[in-house]
Amino acid sequence: MCPERPFHDTGGECVTNVDPFGTLKQALWICGGQWAGKSTVSRLLARRHGITVYHYDFHDARAHQDRRIAHRVRNGSPAEDPDPDTVWVEPTPERMAADTIAGFPLRFEWALDDLRALVSGRPILAEGWGLRPELVAPLLDSPRRMIVLVPTDEFREHQLRVLPRAAAMAQRISDPERAQRNRVARDRLVAEDAVRTAKSLGIRVLEIDGSRDAEVVADVVAEHFGPYLV
Repeated sequence: MCPERPFHDTGGECVTNVDPFGTLKQALWICGGQWAGKSTVSRLLARRHGITVYHYDFHDARAHQDRRIAHRVRNGSPAEDPDPDTVWVEPTPERMAADTIAGFPLRFEWALDDLRALVSGRPILAEGWGLRPELVAPLLDSPRRMIVLVPTDEFREHQLRVLPRAAAMAQRISDPERAQRNRVARDRLVAEDAVRTAKSLGIRVLEIDGSRDAEVVADVVAEHFGPYLV
């Protein structure tokens, strides 16, 4: 028997998660599109409220690489990362988005392993685009524990112009311009899917258009989390 019913009922089936220190139960979550300012807002909230932030992207790109390799080997795939052209140049943005979304559940389990090991007297704030609404919802006792930040198309283009890490592909690619166009289109599709899912689950979506600076956006997010930050 499930000791607690999540706010979102997934067809009556109880979703159980090992949570030895109660970290997942008290966690706060920021998901959404790439380049929406999730990390910046999270750092501001950490400084203001003395909470710990878990940066999904950092762990996904670095600490989880060994697990990614092991997963490929167990499934009979080469241990090496795929050729960048096969990832960024050859597929359509639609195929890229579908593959990215399909890969989130496994990557989410790795993030949960990280979070389960954290012990804190204050909530842990987990942020990142892979912390998808449909994956987080079964862990929540209230939709106010999560918010989804998504950039408008105009703000996404602004971020691509001003952020060095967003402006160019890191790998050597045969057609960098096409790869970048594919990546931007993929990111838009993945963000749109997160918005649709969040709205269907009653999770708040906050659109970021650049008209408010990060401090003001952090104010809005803090108000949304409300008593959980006290």
